[in-house]
Formats: sequence, structure tokens, C-alpha cells
Amino acid sequence: MQGASAIVPPLTRVDAPAGGLASPAPRAPDDFTLLDERDTWLEFSRPLGDTQASGGAATAQPVGPGRWESTVVFEGMHCAACAGTIEQALRATPGVLEADVSAASHRGRIVWDEQGTRPSAWMRAVQRTGYRPLPAHDAFASARRQAETRKMLWRLGVAGVCMMQVMMYAAPTYFAAPGDIAPDLVNLLRWAQWVLSLPVVLFSCRPFFANALRDLRQRSISMDLPVALGMGISFVVSSLGTFEPGGLFGREVYFDSLTMFVFFLLTGRWLELRMRDRTAGALEALMHRLPESVQRLSASGEWERVVTRRVRVGDVLLVLPGEAFPADGVVLRGHTSVDEALLTGESTPVARRDGDQVIAGSHNLAAPVEVKVLRIGGDTRYAQIVSLMEQASVSKPQLAQLADRMAKPFLVLVLVAAAVACAYWWPSDPGHALMIAVAILVVTCPCALSLATPAAMLASAGALARNGVLVRRLQGLETLAEVDTLVFDKTGTLTRDAFVLKHIRLREGAAQTEVMVLAAQLAKGSLHPVSRALVRAAEAQIDLGGAPIAVPVRDVTEVAGQGVRASAELAGAWQSVRLGSSAFCDVGQDARVRDAAAAAEGPVSHLSDSQGWLATFVFHEDLRDDALATVQALEADGVRVQLLSGDSPAAAQALGAMAGIAQVRGACTPDDKLALMQAEQRAGHTVAMVGDGLNDGPVLAGAHVSFAFGRAVPLARAQSDFVVLGERLAAIADTRLTSRKTMRIVRQNLAWAAAYNAVGVPMAMVGWMPPWAAGLGMALSSLLVVGNALRLARRDIGTTGAA
Repeated sequence: MQGASAIVPPLTRVDAPAGGLASPAPRAPDDFTLLDERDTWLEFSRPLGDTQASGGAATAQPVGPGRWESTVVFEGMHCAACAGTIEQALRATPGVLEADVSAASHRGRIVWDEQGTRPSAWMRAVQRTGYRPLPAHDAFASARRQAETRKMLWRLGVAGVCMMQVMMYAAPTYFAAPGDIAPDLVNLLRWAQWVLSLPVVLFSCRPFFANALRDLRQRSISMDLPVALGMGISFVVSSLGTFEPGGLFGREVYFDSLTMFVFFLLTGRWLELRMRDRTAGALEALMHRLPESVQRLSASGEWERVVTRRVRVGDVLLVLPGEAFPADGVVLRGHTSVDEALLTGESTPVARRDGDQVIAGSHNLAAPVEVKVLRIGGDTRYAQIVSLMEQASVSKPQLAQLADRMAKPFLVLVLVAAAVACAYWWPSDPGHALMIAVAILVVTCPCALSLATPAAMLASAGALARNGVLVRRLQGLETLAEVDTLVFDKTGTLTRDAFVLKHIRLREGAAQTEVMVLAAQLAKGSLHPVSRALVRAAEAQIDLGGAPIAVPVRDVTEVAGQGVRASAELAGAWQSVRLGSSAFCDVGQDARVRDAAAAAEGPVSHLSDSQGWLATFVFHEDLRDDALATVQALEADGVRVQLLSGDSPAAAQALGAMAGIAQVRGACTPDDKLALMQAEQRAGHTVAMVGDGLNDGPVLAGAHVSFAFGRAVPLARAQSDFVVLGERLAAIADTRLTSRKTMRIVRQNLAWAAAYNAVGVPMAMVGWMPPWAAGLGMALSSLLVVGNALRLARRDIGTTGAA
């Protein structure tokens, strides 16, 4: 996410506490210089680390200091050609390293270097192309969208009323035979139509003409250029026929066709906007859950209402029923129920009382509670979730990239086809020839083609997010649908995160209390579930803070997937100690270690010092309740399931049998897992990897598609395409099913868009499609694509029932 205040939607005004400073007034939306202050750009940007995942972890690129990733919303976009124009302007700005703009969500991701540019520079570059950039979560964004919607409704209303009046004056000429109506009356009817068409051309058509002029100035092209040409040609030809009935174009006027296809186009664009708000907006609804203000305990002991961005770690807040928690914290006083569906995918409320932790973005349902703030802004789990969702909203699947590349050449081809058809028909009837050209310009719809893929994938991403699965890359949905092999990690994935220490084997003469203290001090530096279980067991048995039993430890270092090494003062001397696998501790040849591992049915961890083996800790682990049903659902869907584990082969085989997995490999290091997965890939299989995200980074990054599972996943550093937030293993099978449904919808959308253009353009070229029918067809084409994608937005999409 984007820093300390990035997840908080800015406010227009919140009263300051007594004696405090008033919150700043909202900035003017076009005063981009104010965005050049670091505190301001933190609202919509986040600093990049040592590596920047560009389109997935497998393609990580080195990134130096001072590099930022900003999320921006663009107003005025209508098609993939618009997105391409914005991307070109951004990439041409010095200091901008990457730019990706999504035509479906109207959002963009910009990577820039603060040594070479500032937000005002690249935002002005976008504005010069005729589009309006707005920082994500801008205070004016909602008000501006509402104003634009109202203005579009006014334009639509004017076009509709004028269309009906124009049709009333045009109708007599439809039914009358030649000569039935006097020429003077025919001219009067034409003048009435011309007058009624003026508000449509001057007001309702204004956005199309403005965008077309912008394209001409920028020497670019978008869908509005051919549409505006069609509108202009229709009006000019009809006006000439009205002014000079005996002239070249006096045979017929087309004000009825003009007003009809303007009305149809505006109707389609308005409905498409509403549908897009339901698809891409489903993600935004989840990204704007924090309250704008909150009650904070002041130094005087009084409750004061302050802007959420002013909350700091250590503050005490009063959260009322119906409000969302603005930060991660711990309940100091009160007992309530909390809705954590965003983080777990489970709709059942959970009880929270004194001492329990609450998470930013979850909702207080029952009673007021006092909460002490532990984490704010970008450090919260909610902020990390929003960051992943924003990455998904601007990512481009391969099919969408192909459609974007085709958009501008397709529009150029449309202009050429219109010119050729007009030249062909001109000798027989110039007016009819121009109307054929207008029909060709209007009937074509690259919008449907460019929306076919991202609209469906954004709808799926929103549905999956509501079910506790975050889509980090939309491309992952496309790849997951082709997966034929799925590899599970064991610890923390097939099994629950929590382990229980079953028993300890000690070297003769070793004191259990001292051994437990030493092992726990080493394990404190690790996030591995076994390490956390060891710390919990030690805390339950002894007081780790007690000085008499403390063991001095220094230079603690974790080796991912193997264990922890350090130096400890034992028997008055400093010596090397290790906690982890038998190979890591170099005790694999010890008979006592082999016996303990052979008898264990769960994970085993060993402790060694300079004398060799010191202790073995045997843990008990539980298979997740839905593991067997999930494996069965995957195999029924044609997916081969494998299990790779770093635990002993016996423990791995035992758990694999419980989960119904036949292909099991134990004693695997992270490098072993990566090698085995790459062997499957070389054999032609499309492989998905499911891990806990703690020590499976290389194999998660190397898989075709990957899942990070478990609530302990460090989301900001996740190397996966999907992040499962809850405890349901069935979410893996659900996501696979959803991906297949998504690609089926994508193929339907692409087939429809291609078939529509393949049929509509030839019909317009031979004169079988009047302009009004072309406008109706164009509007319906886009609506059908977006409406078909909405079928994926249901919450129960992809549910297997494995849970």
C-alpha cells in the first residue's frame, strides 16, 4: 500500500479538536504542484524496495532508492486506445520508469524516480493529452464522478427528447408516396428537424467532438474519432440538404438517424459506466472500508473526533457499533462481535473482548469497544490487502494486451474502410455514400474487444476477494485455467498453522528448562509455524523473562527452509548452536535422531551445540478439515495433486495418505522443491504451487501460478499470484473453478466482439445497415460484453462445496 495515510479516503472537512490544528482544505484537483510534497504523494504512492515485481515475482527487476509506485485514476477514458495514449505520454516523461493503464478499471500504475521527476510532471503530461489524472483516493474523485454522471444523464435526456421530436417530423415522409406532401411542407419539416437536432449536436455530442479534437491535436486515435466523424458528416450532409433542397445532397436528410444513434451511443455509454462500476467498482468497494473520522481519547481524558489519518500508534480509540476499525489494535475494554470477512472470506462474526486483537477494515457489529492502536497505515494487514488489489486492478492479462495492441490499427482500418466504401458509392448517390461511411464509422466497436478480457477478470477478482482470495495478477486467472498439476506444501498449508509440542528427547545430562529456553530464544527470530509452536510451548512451561534461567544468545541468523543458527553462552563458554532439520544441525547420523524421526507422526525439530545433538522436539499437527475434499475436487477437475515437504519422508507420507495424495516427497529443501517443480514443467505440465509464503519464495516465484496460503503470510512480500486470507483450503479448488468459468466468459466475449464486427462492417459497407442501426449495434455490443462479465461477480461464483 502507499504509506501511512494511503489507505484513508481523504476528507473534505473534519473539525479539529480544541486547541489543535484544523485539517487542511481540499486541494484544487488540477493544482498538481501540491502533489510534489512527500507527505502528499504518500497518499497514493508507496516506496519500492530493493526489487520491483513487474508483472510477477518471476520477473523481478532491481530498483534503486528513491523509486515510487503510484496508483492513479484517469477520467475521460473510453477504450483501449485511450489507455495506450496515456501510457505513451507517461513513458515519454523523463523519470517515469514504467506505466500500465487498464481500460477496464480506468486506473494506472506508474513507477517513477524522484531524482528525475515529480508527480506534477507526469500528471501534467497526461492532462496535455486531454485526460484528467486523479490520485487514487482523491477527495474530489467521488464528487467529480457524480457530476459527470449527472451531466451524462442531461446529455442523454436532451438526445432522447429531441430524437422523439425529430422522429415525429420525419415520420410523414416515411409513409407518404412521392408527391403526396407539398415541397414547401417537406422543407418546413426538414427545418424543424434541423432546429431540433442543434441541441443534440451542440450539447449531447460535445464529449465526442472534444475527444476527437484532442485526438487530432495529439496525432492519435480513439473510438471517439470515427464516432465524431460520423456525427459531423451526418449533420453537415443533412444541413446541406435542408439549406439547398435542389443541391447535391438535397435528396434526403438524416436528422432522424443522427439523433437516434447519438441517443443509442449515450445510452450504451451510460449503462456501460454503471456496469463497470459494478465490476471494477467491486474492488474499489473493498478498498474503501476505513472510516473518515474516529473518536480518540485526548490527553485531558475527553473523547474527540479526529481525521483517521491523524491516528498514531499508541492512541486509544472508541469504535462504535457499525463502524470499521481504522487501524490494527488490541481491545482494552468491551466485548463485541466483529465481521472479518474481508480478511478471512468467512461471513460468520467472531467474538472480541479484552486483550483480543482487531484488524483494520473489519467492522464492529455489537457494542462500543476501546481499542489501543498497534499498527497504522501501510503497516496494517488491510493496507497490504489493498495494495495487492490495486496491483490486480491495473495488471493486464496477455489476451487484454493483445486486444490493446489491436485497438489503434483496427480504428485506422475502420477509417480506411469508410473512405473506400464512400468512394465506391459516391458516383451513384453522394448522400447515400456518405451515410454508408457514417454507418461503417459507427458500427465498429473495438471497445467490446478491449473490454472482453479485463471486464471478466475484474469481475472474478472482485468475487474472489469477497470470498477471501486476493488476485495479485489477473494473468494468474488465465494461467490457472490451464493448470494440470498442483503442488502442495505441507506445513501451514495442508495442515493448520498451529502445532503442539508432543514430547522432547534430551541428551543425557541436559536440563530440560535450559534447553527449552535456548530453543525458544533461537525460534523467536523465525516465522515458521514450528518455531512459533516451540516459543508457545516454552512460554507455557517457563518464564522466559526470568533472569535466573536466561541463556545469553547473539548473532541469530535464519536459513530459509532449514533452521536458525546463533552463538550461545553454555557452561561458561560461547559456542555455536543450531535449531532446525537434522541436516542443518549436522546430526543426521545420530541414532537417537533417526529413532525420534522414525517414530514421529508430525514435524520434528532438532537442537545441537558444539558437542553435537542436544535435543529433539516432536510436534503434533492437524490436517485441515477440508483437505481431503479439496484434493478430491481438484482431481475430479483433472488436476494431478502432489505433496512436497521439508519434514521426514515418514511424516510426509502419513499426512499425504490422510489427505488422499498419492505422490508425496519428504525431506525437501526449498531448492529441492524448485528442482522437482521445474522437472514437471520441462515435462510439459502447467504447475501451480500452494505454500505458506514463509520459506517457499523460490518455488512460488518459479511456478506457472502460485497461491500463498495462511493468515501469517507477509502480504507485502508475497511472491504469489493469489493470496488466500482465510482458513479454507477449499478456496484453492474454488479459485480453479472460477478461473475456468472466467476464461469461458472471456472466450464468449471475444467471439461475440469478433463476430459482431465481422458481420456488422460488411453489412454497413454494402448499405444494408442505416446509421441508427449501427449506433444501436455498437451500444449493444459493449453492453453485452460487460453484462456477460457481470455473471462472474456473484459471491458464490466457483464454490465447490468442498468446505
